[in-house]
Order: sequence, then structure tokens, then C-alpha cells
Amino acid sequence: MLSWWQWLILAAIPPAIVALYFLKLKRHPLIVPSTYLWHKSIEDLHVNTIWQRLRRNILLLLQLLVIFLVMGALLRPSWSGTRLIGSRFVFLIDNSASMSATDVQPTRLDEAKRRSGELIDQMRSGDAAMIISFADTARVEQSFTDDRGLLNRRLEAVKPTNRSTSLLEALKLAAGLANPGRSGEDITDVRVAEAMPATLYILSDGKFPPVTGFALGHLEPKFIPIGSPEAVNVGIVAFSAQRSETSPDRLQAFARLENFSSSAVKVPAELYLDGRLVDADQVEIGAGETQGITFDTTAVDTGLLRLKIKTKDHLSLDDEVRLVLSPPRRTRVLLVTPGNEPLKMAMQTKSAREIAEVQIESPDFLKTKTYESQAAGGAYELVIFDRCRPEGKSPGKSSMPQANTLFVGSLPADGEWTAGQKSDVPQIIDIDSAHPLMQWMDMGDVLLAAGTPLKPPTGATVLVDSDVGAMMAIAPRDSFEDVVLGFTIIEEQAGPEGKTKKYYGTNWPTRQSFPVFVRNLFEYCGAVRAGTGGENVRPGVPVTLESPGGQTTLSILSPSGGKTDLKSGKLGKLSFTETGKLGIYRVQSGGKTIDQFAVNLFDPDESDIRPNRSPSIKVGDVEVKGENVWQAARKEIWKTAVLLGLAVLLVEWYIYNRRIY
Repeated sequence: MLSWWQWLILAAIPPAIVALYFLKLKRHPLIVPSTYLWHKSIEDLHVNTIWQRLRRNILLLLQLLVIFLVMGALLRPSWSGTRLIGSRFVFLIDNSASMSATDVQPTRLDEAKRRSGELIDQMRSGDAAMIISFADTARVEQSFTDDRGLLNRRLEAVKPTNRSTSLLEALKLAAGLANPGRSGEDITDVRVAEAMPATLYILSDGKFPPVTGFALGHLEPKFIPIGSPEAVNVGIVAFSAQRSETSPDRLQAFARLENFSSSAVKVPAELYLDGRLVDADQVEIGAGETQGITFDTTAVDTGLLRLKIKTKDHLSLDDEVRLVLSPPRRTRVLLVTPGNEPLKMAMQTKSAREIAEVQIESPDFLKTKTYESQAAGGAYELVIFDRCRPEGKSPGKSSMPQANTLFVGSLPADGEWTAGQKSDVPQIIDIDSAHPLMQWMDMGDVLLAAGTPLKPPTGATVLVDSDVGAMMAIAPRDSFEDVVLGFTIIEEQAGPEGKTKKYYGTNWPTRQSFPVFVRNLFEYCGAVRAGTGGENVRPGVPVTLESPGGQTTLSILSPSGGKTDLKSGKLGKLSFTETGKLGIYRVQSGGKTIDQFAVNLFDPDESDIRPNRSPSIKVGDVEVKGENVWQAARKEIWKTAVLLGLAVLLVEWYIYNRRIY
């Protein structure tokens, strides 16, 4: 801008232009009558009088307009705006369940798309950008392009999901494009001809855990938090059902509601069975608190339960949940033993019989074709080998069943398991109480007469440890798991006259932890599906389905009406992964429904839509603070003013020449 004295000189120009029009004489030689000559002479005198009224003159107005435009250009008029920094941009759009919240109209996802569109519109010629949508998985919606129209169309195509949120995979995709050497082995990376730095815009409500062990490299992150401080939500975070212990003819449904707001609320809740209202209640929940609610109704073996709460919050995905009621399915167990009364008794308890159907055979059964066909066909969920093991048809080759297994006093014949020297009276020093097999157990009073320390394969978990080594361990085998005990429950020893003498190898069968272990074994390795409660599945989590007739095709009908046909494997089992919709999925075989399962949100992290007080995210060792506005910039129009001034000057020049010539 000019200094004061320069502005003073410039301000004197408009009066000078006006003065020229006051003083300018316009004398043109013309032949006129004498009376007109006298009249014209008087007008000339008036023109040279400074106080004479100024005539209308288009040239005067145009000249004044030019000088005013020049003065305006020197003032550099502008307004506050935003701009993009860089030439390559990656937009990460969060489309997880919490982005369906309506605290920002119409939804958070729509707001993220709108703000991304603003940035795309600011791209200059030659700039390139890509779009990645992410929830718990990431998807490249549009790879790098400089076509802003294509970017906007791909941006509008981003749809909401019901899944949880994880930023890691989206960052891996972005890093594969910006950091050299990142797309060599990871199949999730997108390969490009040349890796270049990029500005990374993360548009999300920040409802995901910190990303650890990740280096941004050439990515420059910018976090744009989406969400209103006024966001509130009350959601159902758990729902189950079971028969009443005191009244088996009654069904009890249990739900847990959580209030994600700063004030207490009263929430009406309604329970429906097969579309019919069976119970209703109202629960008061304090600010930030959790409240349980219980419904009692008539017991049923099958049906569909639906719990609905009526709220005026900003997220509706967790206001309604469903549950499939189904009869219990007993697991199929094969016990192969030369004789083990304590183990048989533990399998015949009331709680064990309720969940397992046990078939007991001698070791000779392993040599029959019946066993071979049943073991290879997945006829059992659990096979227990007591002091025996299945041998392969050729030396060194085992014939492990297509099932989970427990080996007592023996090792699997696949060569993965080995053992050390047998030791007398090993002392149990620790158990892995966190593992489902060892829950509710205390083995401090268990004594062992002898034990063989186990050397399990890679990836195994030691369940019982002793002073000489592992006494119990579990290891994966393909899609199954093998449990091995390094000690025996019953030991046999040859006596006089060819008689066999039996004795206990441990006092474990006389302790309370033994029947508890057997039930844990049935539930965990036997894949027991409890009755009534059904299976709760979260969006995006695969579901294992079983075909009733071995190899066949199953049809899965989604809540939206879509149909997916899957062919089961040789064991009659398959995995269904398209569980993104909330609601009831129906499994059909031959046109008949053979199974159902429900998909519900049940994710407190997604239901908690309250924004952080100081929004920021952490990526590796870098903390990225939230930016509520884009990079600030001034939008100047002085160039426009100068161009307008030149245009006006050309018009003034044209009019002047037309008058003179």
C-alpha cells in the first residue's frame, strides 16, 4: 500500500479531472447567424466561470471511474478464505457407524463429504488427489487423479456403514502412495510408479483408538474433526436372553443401556416377540452412566426378540436390537480310552450331559473305517484320546481328525509336539487363568505322581506350568486346536499272572476343578451353542455356518433383501463375511430356513458420539490436533479492479475519438 503523502497526491487527481472540465474551452469555427453568435459567446464566458453548473459528460464519469478503480486496487481489497497447501492430497473419509449421527445435519458423513468437496474445488490445475473411505477396513474410492469432477462424483458415492472404526489400514493405503518402498510386500498397499509426498486430510469424529507403531513418512497429516459439542446419545450396548433359574417356564431378557450425554434421561423400552409387544418398561439413566433392564415373559424355544428404546438423540443405529431364540445344540464328543472311570464320571454330570453327547470307544475303534470316515467328515466337534492316538496309514504320517482334540498321556502323531524326560512328582506352579479352558479353576491342591514336560509347537499357549516344564498346553492346527496333557489320570501297570493293575496318576479327579475343566473343555473345544440366547454378531464380523448335509449350497438372506449363495467345504462348513447390515440374517438350504442369526451394533465406542474436549488424534509418535477450519488465506481482487480500470479506459478512449473525429 502507498504512504500518506502518496495517497494525498492520488486523492488530488479526481478534483483535477473535474476542474479540467470546468475550465476547458470548446471553440469550433462555424458559420452561424449573428444572433446565434452572441448567444454562443455568452456560453463561453459561463464555461470559464468556476461556479458554473457542470454539464453531463460521459467522458468525465468514465475518467473518474478509472481513477477510483486504480485507488481501489491499491487498497488491495480481499476477503477471508481458505486454500490447499501442496499439490497432492489424500482425503480419508470416515464412514463408520458413529458418522451416521445427526448432530450435524443431515449426518456427520454428509458434512465430511461437503467439506472435502470444498477442498477439491480449490485444487489448482495440475493438483492431484485421491479418496479413501474407512471404517474397520479401508477402501480406495478413487486413486490419484487431477479430474475434480471425477473426484466429486466418487466422493458422493461414499456410503455409510455400521462398522467400528480403525484408522490403521487407511493409513497404510495412503502411505503406500506417498512413501517410497512401501508397496512391496503388503497386499493392501496400492502400487504407483512414483512415490511422492502428500497432504493427508483425515475427516472423522475421531472415535478410534490411537494408531501405534506407524510412521507417517512423507505424509503431512491434518485432522478435521466432524461433530457438534451438543451431540447426545442413549444406546443399547448389550442384549441377551435365558431361562429363569428359579422358574424354568419363564424367559428372562437382559439389556444394558448407556447414557452418552451430560444429563440424566428417562428412556421407554419395549420388548417384542415375533412382532408382538410382550413387555414394556421405563428406565432412568444418569449422565454418563450405565443401567441394566430385565424383562420376564413366557419361555419359548424359538422366535425373534426385538428390543426398542424411544429416544430423542442423534444416533438411531443403537436404539433397536434383535436376538434369535434357538434351542440348545449339544456338542458331539468322542472319547477313546482303554478305561478311565474318573473321566467318564465327569462327562456324565448333569451340567455336562446338558451340553454334550458323548460316545465312548476303545482304542481299537481308531483302526476301523467307521472312525476314518467320521473323523475325516467332521462328525465330532471334540475327540479325546486317552493314552492312545490315531496313526497314519504310512509311517510318520498321522491321521488327525477334523475336530478339536485332547490328548491325555500321549502326543499327536504329526511330529509337531515333542516331550522331555519323564519326571516324578512335578509341582504345579502356575496356570493361565485368563484362557477359557482354565476359567473358574484353582489347581493349587492338585498333585501329580509323574509328568512329562511338553515342548509344544510354535504358537502354542502353556495352560499349566510346573517346576520341570509345561504340563498342559494348547496349539492351533489349521482351523482346529489341540490340547495336550503331559500327565495321565489313570495309569496301568502289568502285575503278576498277567493281570493289569490300575492306579491314579493324579488326585485331580477328586478336586472340584476337574468337572469344571471338563465343562470348559466341552464349551470351548466342543463349540457349544447355548440355547435361548442365540448368537450376537457385530457388523463386519465373519460368521461360521454349517451345512446339515455336508457339501451343499447355502443361501443367506440379508435384512435388506439381498441374497448370497455359498458352497460349503468338504466338512460342510463355510464362513460368511457380508455381515455389514443390522438385523436378522436367514440361512436357507433347499429353499427352507435352517438357521438365523442377528447382527447388532453393540459397540460403546461407536455409540459414544460425544466429541473430545480437545480434539486430536495420535498417529505413531505424532499428535495431530484438530483443525476446525482449513488453511487460512486472503482472497484478493485487486487484479480484477485493475482489469476493470483498463476496460473502462478503453471505453473512454473510444468515445473520445468518436466525438473528436
